[in-house]
Parts: sequence; structure tokens; C-alpha cells
Amino acid sequence: MRIGIDLGGTKIEGIALDADGPVAARRRVATPREYVGTLDAITRLVAELEAEAGRTGSVGVGIPGVVSHATGLVKNANSTWLIGRPLLVDLEARLARPVRAANDANCFTLSEAIDGAGQGFETVFGVILGTGVGGGIAIRQRIHEGPNQVAGEWGHNPLPWMTDEERATAAECYCGKRGCIETFLSGPGFERNHARLSGARRSSRDIVQAGVAGDPHAIQALGRYADRLARALAGVVNLLDPDVVVLGGGMSNLPDLPAAVSALLPRYVFSDTVLTKIVLNVHGDSSGVRGAAWLWP
Repeated sequence: MRIGIDLGGTKIEGIALDADGPVAARRRVATPREYVGTLDAITRLVAELEAEAGRTGSVGVGIPGVVSHATGLVKNANSTWLIGRPLLVDLEARLARPVRAANDANCFTLSEAIDGAGQGFETVFGVILGTGVGGGIAIRQRIHEGPNQVAGEWGHNPLPWMTDEERATAAECYCGKRGCIETFLSGPGFERNHARLSGARRSSRDIVQAGVAGDPHAIQALGRYADRLARALAGVVNLLDPDVVVLGGGMSNLPDLPAAVSALLPRYVFSDTVLTKIVLNVHGDSSGVRGAAWLWP
């Protein structure tokens, strides 16, 4: 049995998968916003999953950030109470077994590569479009992490082929640079763009509803989003040339986004044909926790 833990900023989800894939148990708890409480919550969650399933299992954990190969400490986590902590070592001591950990976007990608929208493809690029913009790479159903553990972090590259307006209005990213893809394609970035066009601040959901109703500013904001996503993904295709790009996160639910991006990609990809498939994920919010379980092959 494989146990997956998805350690999020507001919730921790746990799942137990039987050897051939079916869900044997599932639990979810609120995330304590401090380190020891987080360790306690994960330990309890594993015990409850094993009690419900009636057997023990391997444990994989998806985290917002990575456990550094150089130091063994968590880095690049927006759940800041994890930064600089020996999370993997502490969990292994509490659970009395080896534990594997990976970035949550990598877990999403692995899940979709194994039995989701990327199943059957050799190279899968997984995309998270939400409050931030992240990504992961799976090759032959294995995570490609890279020596710096940043493979797939396309959100912190600059938006390609910026217009004069985009250069002039590019927002500063939390990473310290300006004009990152994340500042354009995240939910807050989408809302900022609409506000710049319309003069009115609206939520992403309200913008979509306004677009469906024919509001010209909302339609323009949606069109710009699709074009910027196509440009950003063209950079990925030109470099990695994945077989399929799987979209996830809240912003992936914009109306007809895969079709719109697929239609725009040929403008930007360095090829006379573009065969890369752009698809929505299969497992939704469960992709991360399923991928954490699949860290054990």
C-alpha cells in the first residue's frame, strides 16, 4: 500500500492507495501554521489512514517547496514555517520508516503522468495556474528534478515576447525580479490585468461570468490570458518539446482554455507543425496527494 500526503498551506490531505491504484482510505485536516504541529498532524494522519485500511504502507509527501539535496532542509516554501527545517529526517524518525518528499507541482505532474491526462505519453509537462504559477516534468513516469531542484519552474522565467505595454506595466514578483510569467498568469495577475483594462477590481470568477455575458473588458482580459499562456508554453515547447502539457490549478478552469492555447501555439513555437497536446488534468485537487503516494514506484 502507498500513502500520499499533500502538505498545503491551509489543509493536509492524506490518501492510501492499494497496489493497483484504488483508494483504500482518505483523510483531510487543517494545516497547523507551525512546524511541530505540522509534524504531529502528518503523524496522526498516517496512523489514521493505516488504521482505516488495516495495513501499513510506504509514505510520500508533497510539499510547497523542496527538501534541499545539499542541506537536507526545506527551501523555497511559501509555508514559511517549514523553511530551514529537517522535515524529511523528522518525519522518518516519527514514522519509523523511510519517507520520500517532492515539490507539490512535481507530485501533480507525476500523478497525471501515471494514470491521469498524461498517461501513455513519454514526456509530460505539468502546469499549476493558481495563486502562483508552478510546473513539473515527468519523463517515462518519473519526476525530472534537476541538480538545482528547479526543473519545471517556468513561472520564474520572464514572459516571452512582451509588448511595450507589458514591459511598462510588468509587476514585481515575490522572487525579487520583474515581469515573471507568474505575475501575468497567476490568479492575482489575471485580476490586475482586468482592473487595468476596466478600472474595476473583480474576482477571477466574476470576470469569467462577465465575459460569458459579453462584457468587452472581460473578453479582452480572457483573450490576453490565453495569448500570454500560449507564449509562455511556447518557450517550454521550444526547450523541452513535451508530448503533452497538463493544466491544473484554479485558473486552468477558464472557459475553453486548452483549445484557445492550442490554437495560438503555432504563432510562437519554432516549428512548422505543433503536435503538443494541451489538456486539462483528470484528478483535479487529488492529483497532488496521488502523486505523493506514487513517489514510491
